[in-house]
Amino acid sequence: MPDATVRTISAADYFQGYSAVGLIAVIGVLFVAVAFGSARLMRPVVPTPEKLLTYECGVDPVGEGWAHTQVRYYVYAFLYVIFAVDSIFLFPWATVFAAPGFGGITLVEMFIFLGFLAVGLLYAWKKGVLEWT
Repeated sequence: MPDATVRTISAADYFQGYSAVGLIAVIGVLFVAVAFGSARLMRPVVPTPEKLLTYECGVDPVGEGWAHTQVRYYVYAFLYVIFAVDSIFLFPWATVFAAPGFGGITLVEMFIFLGFLAVGLLYAWKKGVLEWT
């Protein structure tokens, strides 16, 4: 019969593993602070009026800073993000699908998942969101 003893771990032993992670985090923060500090000390500081202007894609600012943007661009971006994130779920599914005993179940679950995506896409199409006019 196997020995059923319970091994107790002290708090010092438990947190010793985290001390290495904490040390690396502190070294990382110090590295970034030293890099930013040295860059601030070594950079040339010559402010001119041209440097203080707003710069956007090589075009000098003209007029007021308010511009209207069409909402449909954001809708396309939002739809892309939804489908890109949802396609990420296909990779773990492909690995589980090959495991013995999970093929049929995961296939049905993936068709349900893709069905939800298809319903969302059909809803967006029916509402006219995908029209580029």
